[in-house]
Amino acid sequence: MNTSKVAEHIVKWLKDYAGNAKVKGFVVGVSGGIDSAVTSTLCAKTGLPTLCVELPIHQAESQVNRANEHIKQLRERFSNVSEAEVNLTSTFEDFKTVVPKAEDNSQTNLALANTRARLRMTTLYYFAGLHGLLVAGTGNKVEDFGVGFYTKYGDGGVDLSPIADLVKSEVFALGEYLQVPKSIQTAQPTDGLFGDSRTDEDQIGASYDELEWAMKMQDQGKSETDFTGRELDVYKIYTRLNRINQHKMNPIPVCEISESFKVD
Repeated sequence: MNTSKVAEHIVKWLKDYAGNAKVKGFVVGVSGGIDSAVTSTLCAKTGLPTLCVELPIHQAESQVNRANEHIKQLRERFSNVSEAEVNLTSTFEDFKTVVPKAEDNSQTNLALANTRARLRMTTLYYFAGLHGLLVAGTGNKVEDFGVGFYTKYGDGGVDLSPIADLVKSEVFALGEYLQVPKSIQTAQPTDGLFGDSRTDEDQIGASYDELEWAMKMQDQGKSETDFTGRELDVYKIYTRLNRINQHKMNPIPVCEISESFKVD
């Protein structure tokens, strides 16, 4: 991948989109991970106002430290970057006291994990409305269009997606080119939604390199009969998640009503 050309193309695309939408710039939720670091850097390179927002909810110290390091570096490099922090931990805890729990704890935990993402989305749109900004998404191609590894109307609730046509390895390559802090480049990807140390690979059961391979194999028309061993396991993981998460990737279904039904 020609990283310089890709970066230049995305920056121009962002700038053109903001100009056509007649908005001032961008707001990005910064988590301490590679995707948000790359996205916020690309937004910063447009020269337009870029607000980096930290939104901790019982966040691991390592994630907070990486986010702080990245934002500090961005502000030193780009005068158009500003920052804000909204600690949503108390909001999240208050929410838990007014909603029922499922009998199955795993269902409750998953619902609450997705709630964290949706509280963050709501906050980002508050800042967007306050300052006339677009919410820039941080999802990559494998997450957004491969396995659907994001929260619907959470981190999936955005105005535009600058890196959603790049697989994870390409995002890492772009991160190196954009001089994202090494601590972020070497960190294990995690969504940080469960308040523990689990990584994306722990949750999915396959690494991003493996998922990229499976995505490529599916695009080539391969089937389970073409693989054995670990390759078969990974391919099954990928295709299962791709199938069950189509509701995230496809447009919202609309029940179309025949005109004949509307006539008295």
